[in-house]
Amino acid sequence: MLVLVPATIALSITMALSAAPAAMAAPVPNRTAPTAMAAALRIGQVRGLRIVRLAGAQRGKPYRYGSRGPHSFDCSGYTGYIYREVHLALARTADAQYHQARHIARTRARPGDLVFWLSGRHAYHVAIYAGRGRVWHAPRTGERVKLVRIFDARHVRFGRIGL
Repeated sequence: MLVLVPATIALSITMALSAAPAAMAAPVPNRTAPTAMAAALRIGQVRGLRIVRLAGAQRGKPYRYGSRGPHSFDCSGYTGYIYREVHLALARTADAQYHQARHIARTRARPGDLVFWLSGRHAYHVAIYAGRGRVWHAPRTGERVKLVRIFDARHVRFGRIGL
């Protein structure tokens, strides 16, 4: 059977067919190859989960003002101890750690990040973000390292060290 095709349609079909090999030859991006940013994100997530696991391993240890572990902690001694275990250096005090950290939005926080309580521009307490609105921290004299929901959220800021 012979089909007659108007000249304009025939020309369109011919042009499309002649362009097809060029389009098929164009390189297709490899969607399985990780980008540097994706790899860094995964490394940061793995490190963050390790930080949270190490923080939880200190559960029940007593708060002692000025203590940097491993048998007792104050808040910044606790975060410093945990971060040293994953080969990240932190300043000694909560305020110095706050100024050392790269500040991030609450919505960008991931497990292993630091959570700071501020009065003005001064951080007076620091904890380790565990995810889902919870933190590991060494609260105060007479208490022990524990996991709690973030409290007094209007004065809270988040920070990240490293990735």
